[in-house]
Amino acid sequence: MFIQTRSIVVEKGNSDKVIEKFSAPGALEEMPGLIDISVMLNKKSKDSEEVLLLIRWESEDAWKNWEKSDAHIQGHRNSRGQEKPAFVLSTTVNMYEVQKVKEGKVYGK
Repeated sequence: MFIQTRSIVVEKGNSDKVIEKFSAPGALEEMPGLIDISVMLNKKSKDSEEVLLLIRWESEDAWKNWEKSDAHIQGHRNSRGQEKPAFVLSTTVNMYEVQKVKEGKVYGK
């Protein structure tokens, strides 16, 4: 399994805009090898909110196929030259190769 995380830190009160964008239907969900996408919210900070995306793929190759896909490339072309919204403070992307998954009692129910 291969996981990409994307942490988007925004000014307080703006997380709903990011959550809406990443919750909307899109080409990503149609990609072979995509397991799921989790959109999470951390409101612990007084000054900002963090939206964390956890995108799980069957393999690194499945993720690479998404990166090379026409839909992904076109999406970046469409946003080229656009400034990020002023309320976005930072974005961090990380990639992980899963080494072990330990299943809990509710797994598979």
